[in-house]
Amino acid sequence: MKLVKPTATATVGAKNPWLWIPSLYFGQGIPYVVVMTLSVIMYKNYGFTNTDIALYTSWLYLPWVIKPLWSPFIDMYRTKRFWIVGLQLVIGTSLALVALTTALPHFFQISLAIFWLMAFSSATHDIAADGFYMLGLEEHQQAAFVGVRSTFYRLAMISGQGLLVYLAGYLTHSTGSVQLAWSVVFAILAGLFISLFLYHYFMLPKPVLDRPGITDASVSPLQEFVATFAAFFKKKDIFVILGFLLLFRLGEAQLLKLAAPFLLDPVAKGGLGLSTEQVGLVYGTIGVIALTLGGLLGGYIISRFGLKRCLWVMVLSVHLPDLVFVYLATALPSNIYLIAGGIALEQFGYGFGFACYLLYMIMVSDGAHKTAHYAICTGFMALGMMLPGMASGWIQQMLGYQHFFIWVCIATIPAFVMAALVRIDPEFGKKADA
Repeated sequence: MKLVKPTATATVGAKNPWLWIPSLYFGQGIPYVVVMTLSVIMYKNYGFTNTDIALYTSWLYLPWVIKPLWSPFIDMYRTKRFWIVGLQLVIGTSLALVALTTALPHFFQISLAIFWLMAFSSATHDIAADGFYMLGLEEHQQAAFVGVRSTFYRLAMISGQGLLVYLAGYLTHSTGSVQLAWSVVFAILAGLFISLFLYHYFMLPKPVLDRPGITDASVSPLQEFVATFAAFFKKKDIFVILGFLLLFRLGEAQLLKLAAPFLLDPVAKGGLGLSTEQVGLVYGTIGVIALTLGGLLGGYIISRFGLKRCLWVMVLSVHLPDLVFVYLATALPSNIYLIAGGIALEQFGYGFGFACYLLYMIMVSDGAHKTAHYAICTGFMALGMMLPGMASGWIQQMLGYQHFFIWVCIATIPAFVMAALVRIDPEFGKKADA
């Protein structure tokens, strides 16, 4: 059996990373934001309860949780490029199906089924895209471009939960039809994603090492599958690694699921009573721009000083700004500028600090099976988002928004504990001196 050694980054017909990293991660962000965020706002517009919305949309995290189960096969068969392009076509088709079914009876059940297809396709696309990223860049480039990939991932969020949410609110008010408004939104998304599919078909480079991991036909896929998983769980300090991956976002997982409902709910229910358009502007646009700027700065800082030196500053920047939501839920301000400023502060801190989490996963994944091992890391990351998110709607309805956000802050404590336990190479992520 021959295994691909991830030691070179040469490409056939090499292209400037700026020509494919931005579009690749913009494309990676679209289906995720649709499934995880846009669906929440859409279902809220349709009148479903916070408990139902949080429970059923959190289940959609499952493909990202269990994607390590099939990630070795992405390594073993075909190229990462093949998987990226093919799955983008499937995702574009799924978006078109949602656009065609918004007015049908039982839309909730139909749309959930389509979102499941989209989620599995998106999770598989993520495996290939992240592996492609690691094959195509040197280590210091990976650190430097982590902010760029985060930026364009966040731009997808601006497009999805910002501009298109604003459009959905505008169309709902102008036409009086929630169904028509969301049909137009998903039709636009479908056209956008089909365009990305065509662009990447021609523009993605062809790394020399982007080839199937098995070159010996006599090797059993099951043997390779087991060996890949075994190699991951034999890593040094594996329990600390898993604890960090699972607990780093324990509080944030709950906050993210209820942030939009909190902004939309009327003051009588403890929310801020914003319109759908205002949520699209404040949370989906201004907030995501701040998140993007934070991510860019985080990637740059790590590339300058290394992950180890930046870790604690970034852990604090992720979690301390959660206090903004405690203030908003307590004061219930009506000043849109104050609300936007608070959201921007929280999102900037989250974007800046989350860069350390991404680089930690890259560090842990380094080795012969880096694509599959990175997928395993992101699977545990998704599990750490899915389980708290499922319970968040029920917790919020039991506690009310104010006490719920206080609980979110308490739930960040395990992240600090795990940050104290992780071991990081002082030079990892730092650009080598010229």
